[in-house]
Amino acid sequence: MSAPAPAPRARGGVSRARVWSLVAVPLAVIVGSAVLGAAVILLSEPLIPGRQFDPLLWLTAYEAMIQGAIGDPQEWAALDFHSLVSTLVNTAPLVFGGLAVGFGFKAGLFNIGAQGQFLVGALGAVIVGVWLHDAPAPLAIAGATIAGMAFGAAWGFVPGFLKAFAGAHEVVSTIMMNYVAIQLLAALVSGPLKVPRSPQAITFDVGNAAFPVIPFLQPNGHLGILLALIAAVGVWWVLYRTTWGFEVRATGASPDASRYAGMRPRLITVATMTFSGMLAGLAGVCVLLGVTKSMTSSFGTTVGFDSIAVALLARSNPLAIVPAALLFGGMRAGAGLMQIQAEIPAELVDVIQAVILLALVTSPVIRRLLHADTRGSHGTETAASPAAEAAR
Repeated sequence: MSAPAPAPRARGGVSRARVWSLVAVPLAVIVGSAVLGAAVILLSEPLIPGRQFDPLLWLTAYEAMIQGAIGDPQEWAALDFHSLVSTLVNTAPLVFGGLAVGFGFKAGLFNIGAQGQFLVGALGAVIVGVWLHDAPAPLAIAGATIAGMAFGAAWGFVPGFLKAFAGAHEVVSTIMMNYVAIQLLAALVSGPLKVPRSPQAITFDVGNAAFPVIPFLQPNGHLGILLALIAAVGVWWVLYRTTWGFEVRATGASPDASRYAGMRPRLITVATMTFSGMLAGLAGVCVLLGVTKSMTSSFGTTVGFDSIAVALLARSNPLAIVPAALLFGGMRAGAGLMQIQAEIPAELVDVIQAVILLALVTSPVIRRLLHADTRGSHGTETAASPAAEAAR
């Protein structure tokens, strides 16, 4: 009997089956989440007093969300890309956050502390930014950015050290560090960093340390957008073109095997969490220097938690994190127009994103249904955990 023909290969030598296995689950998750969001709209519509039931309201809502995220052709004809720029501004910190969580996944670490590292990174940026607010812009920007990176790295170092040398699980320690970061930020902004005699707890403006606006991304497309793209390429290069990146991936695949091969899993764990914290700190820097320019005691966004879904959706591939972050950033940017035109609360975006995260957790089941999973050594179907799949 003749041998079976090899699977057809896509351009670059990658089999079509492999390509499908990479995109099938994310596409199914996105479509399924959108369908569930539409169902939520339709089921909640009769509960609103005085509103006539409209079976196409979900379509109106999604059209408004898309328009709010990318604009409409009339705006493009007038060279008005305000909506698209708003999406990019929302996307940039998600890229940094997704890279932070995804890099941890590659080493087999579940970094739930991206939110705390985000806040501490922003805190470091505002401290140095205010201090250098009258300095030349290149010096002020570099100083504030480096400070945010250092603060975030330090916040990631702690759970990494505890994991490596005390056996503390990184999920528990990073969650605890999130709460510490929230309280630390509130204490400092309400105390020594507060503008004197101000009616609210707020810091001074960072002045010259603010990210400049890119000329072709008016009105608020700042330098952080380009830095996020550079970071995605840089992290990909580190993971797949350097010895350290290979050691990180090897440790994530099997700590015992990597130790037998002469690697040092403990040091790799500490270095990975530190590097992950630095990337999450950059997300905070991006928001602080690019958007808010100052900080209140309640400063914070959902970037840290959204980053987990972004990394899972992209399966921790640094380059795939960019479109995944773009999807989430577009939903955030379009939520306002959806609420105005369709009278659907902007919180629907949170529902859709939560469903995406839940679906990704159950992705092994979805992969079985789509027959896109990998095969075991004897041809049996296997389903790995989301974190394990992301580490591949």
